[in-house]
Amino acid sequence: MKKYIELIKNIPLFNSLSHEEILDNLNEGFFKVVSYVKNSIIHFEGEQCIKFELILSGKIIVDSIDEQGNLLNISEFYSGDILGGNLLFSKNPYYPMTISAQEVSLILEIDKDVLFKIFSTNHIFLRTYLQHISDNAYILGDKIKQHANKTIRKKIINYLKYESKRQNNNHIVLSITKTALAEKFGVQRTSLSRELAKMREEGLIIFDAESITILDK
Repeated sequence: MKKYIELIKNIPLFNSLSHEEILDNLNEGFFKVVSYVKNSIIHFEGEQCIKFELILSGKIIVDSIDEQGNLLNISEFYSGDILGGNLLFSKNPYYPMTISAQEVSLILEIDKDVLFKIFSTNHIFLRTYLQHISDNAYILGDKIKQHANKTIRKKIINYLKYESKRQNNNHIVLSITKTALAEKFGVQRTSLSRELAKMREEGLIIFDAESITILDK
């Protein structure tokens, strides 16, 4: 119990709640901490959002499958992020995408009615919550828009620019597989390989299974 309280108190959203309030809610079952193993599905696309969920630890990913069957990795969430915060009080409270745990994760669950009661009595908590979900909705919407409007090559170039700057080198060591990279781009593995091959033929890059080297910026 002490571990859970410390994790919750470390989340800025809960700064306005005292240690005693968190403990009482945990003891009464109003706050519930749920553990998810790696690669487990938390919510399926189309599932109804009926409770507030806050990530205490771990890594959660949001995926979508397009009409061609391509898996698109929309976003990643970590400690302090809220799942479905903008859906909970919606007239259409259904998850538009699949949510899963990419690693072992702990999530705090709060019933909708309990959350509303906290809103009513703690306006600081309410203000912080509204700010958080507003910022998150903007970021998620912008990311979806970026994916939808860019060609495969543009996505590859942006990725290479980012990684080259991060690693301070034109020789980029891949931290994920090309299959995982294709999922992030929202394209098939074969489509990514085909575009990389074209870029190599044009003298822009060379690559192997573990790295990509930029030859012409």
